[in-house]
Amino acid sequence: MPRFSIIVPAHQVQAYLPTCLTSVLAQDFRDFELIAVDDASPDACGDIIAETAAADARVTGLRLPRNAGPGPARNAALDRASGEYVLFLDGDDTLAPGALAAVSARLADAGEPDLLLFDHVRVAWHGAVAPGVRPGLLADRGPAAAARPLAERPALLRLPPAAWAGVYRRDLVEGLDLRFPPGHYQDLPFVYPALAAAASIAVLDRVCVRHRGRRHGGRTRTAGRRRFDVLTQWDRVFDRLATLPDGDRWRPALHRRMVDHLTAVYRAPDRLPAADRAEFFRRGAALCRRHRAAAGATALGGGRRRRAGLRTLLLRLGARRAFSLLLSWHRLMRRARARTRGRLRAALLGAHYRLQLCRPLDRRLAVFTSDGGAYAGDPAAIEAKVRQLAPAIRTAWITGPSPGPLPAGVRPLVPGTAAHRTALARARFLVSDCDFPDTLVKRRGQRRLQTHRGTPVAHTGLDAPGRDLPRLLRQIDGWDYCLSPSRHATLAREGAFPSAYVTLEFGSPRADLFHTATPAGVHRVRAALGVPEGVLAVLYAPAPRGYDRARPPFDPGRVARELGPGFLLLVHAPGGPQRAGAGVLDVTAHPRPEELCLAADALVTDYAPLLFDYAGLDRPIILHADDWEAYRAVHGAYLDLPAAAPGPVTRTEAELVAALSGPRLWTDPEVAARRAAFRRRFCPYGDGFAAERVVRQVFLDGRGIPPVVPHEDRRPVPGAVTVRGASAPRPRSAHPACARG
Repeated sequence: MPRFSIIVPAHQVQAYLPTCLTSVLAQDFRDFELIAVDDASPDACGDIIAETAAADARVTGLRLPRNAGPGPARNAALDRASGEYVLFLDGDDTLAPGALAAVSARLADAGEPDLLLFDHVRVAWHGAVAPGVRPGLLADRGPAAAARPLAERPALLRLPPAAWAGVYRRDLVEGLDLRFPPGHYQDLPFVYPALAAAASIAVLDRVCVRHRGRRHGGRTRTAGRRRFDVLTQWDRVFDRLATLPDGDRWRPALHRRMVDHLTAVYRAPDRLPAADRAEFFRRGAALCRRHRAAAGATALGGGRRRRAGLRTLLLRLGARRAFSLLLSWHRLMRRARARTRGRLRAALLGAHYRLQLCRPLDRRLAVFTSDGGAYAGDPAAIEAKVRQLAPAIRTAWITGPSPGPLPAGVRPLVPGTAAHRTALARARFLVSDCDFPDTLVKRRGQRRLQTHRGTPVAHTGLDAPGRDLPRLLRQIDGWDYCLSPSRHATLAREGAFPSAYVTLEFGSPRADLFHTATPAGVHRVRAALGVPEGVLAVLYAPAPRGYDRARPPFDPGRVARELGPGFLLLVHAPGGPQRAGAGVLDVTAHPRPEELCLAADALVTDYAPLLFDYAGLDRPIILHADDWEAYRAVHGAYLDLPAAAPGPVTRTEAELVAALSGPRLWTDPEVAARRAAFRRRFCPYGDGFAAERVVRQVFLDGRGIPPVVPHEDRRPVPGAVTVRGASAPRPRSAHPACARG
């Protein structure tokens, strides 16, 4: 019996399903079965599931004869499940790395409870990440391994009622005969009865699932009559509570949850067509009256009881206009309070910052950050080297809206907090690859290092159109040091950012990893991404553009099909892959592009700065420059990149497939010589010691800066797969065309 049965329904999610399945199969905990259900999807979901099942014995693929929705699809998988616990994922969700191991360990610590609830994040269609659970709701303040019934932690009813936000003991599911009904909001009659009936519930305050939102077509984002399903599902919740031994205890609390839910559906502008709003309110009012015995004191408590009571009364009475006026009044008051709190908070933080400026600098504090707040890029490489070479210096990292893990000993700083302002005012060292805050005061003795983000191709700084000149000058006049990976970057940036800073032409710290990683480390990265053994991984990383393209550069799914099963495209694009399927893996959300470079046996790019870092690996590179003239006309360029390319230059999909599948890219000495010339020009310091040079210069006053390793003595870590001689891959190649390196 496997530990987990993981159930994934899929319908029209071909662009995301490979990433979803890979996030499960790449887990370091391997005692599970994965049951993927093709809900009669008209796209390639069925093929993706079949191919995945053929490649991994842990995967079972099912296909429904007609589209039934996620509820019946999950039920079909439940009938086949044999694991101790059941975990649900939507076909466009992903399981966080290490999630299964953490869940299994927590279940064991808690004495194998009936139900375990964990945290999640919500990923918008445009990539923005938001917390899924309010802080503190999953904090277990009792004994460390306590598993308790709902009666001892009723606040769990405040959690989103999502089946994918927990794991369920299969005995509980079968004992209650829990199944998902058809229609929208199918999780409600499954989750709430399970919560009410579970004898023991444990919590895990850890993000285990990344739940993706859909721009178009998602079941929770589509307006229409199907929104009326929420009324039927809540009816089913109360009907099911009536069959549970202690079910009536939870009717008051769930009545409030129902009122909040119906209110949210009614007030959302994109949920109900205008012609249906009155009917929805009328039927919702009837539903509240039908279950009015549930009104009264609730187990949830809180400061909103009076407001919720008035809202419940108006809804039960069917007073739609009064109800709408009440909602409008509350919305107006919330905005007014938010503006007042915002102004007051800003004033208090400003005063706090000015007070901290009067205190002496903390000469043992260094603050780092990167674009988006993720621990990545040159600042992360420099921070790690500071902890190694200068352990007396304390380091802090300014996080983003969805902070990822930080190394032990690195203090997180949340923007907009007093601790954040204190650190900015008092830290001796400030390191960033993005803009520093405009309100930052330059203090005497404080050292600011601007690392930028790679080698520039497009115009930047003063050379770029639409710049805010006063703000730009304020930024660059605050820099003490400016990091540069090459003479080309130095000349471009000193003209684009003219000021009195010192240029440190030391190399790219984030690319040090290419010389310090081991082959075993490369295989670990590939396994975490879900790259199969022996398959050539090709990273596709285009640059963002400031204009609409007349046509996409190429179709990743079609290119993957042309190349065959010997290849896997890792797509790291500003907007993600336009269409994906077998042979394509979307890695756009991966926070560390340098790790993607380690995993890739070749790179396909156009004008992205990542090209110059990847060149240090001495692996094949294709420049797909199908719109170079348009890009240069709009963005400008510091060099004729196609003329200086380190490998073949392609302009059509057919040329790209031919270059990847032919022997010349992989084995031709002339192509290798072009890569070597490119490295000498653009990676003169790419030897694995760039971060150390920076730390010794900026943090240790220039003591012991290591010399540059000659090009002929550098040994970057090899790729996981080596193409040998005449056995170069061909279109539709199989794995024997590749030999392990």
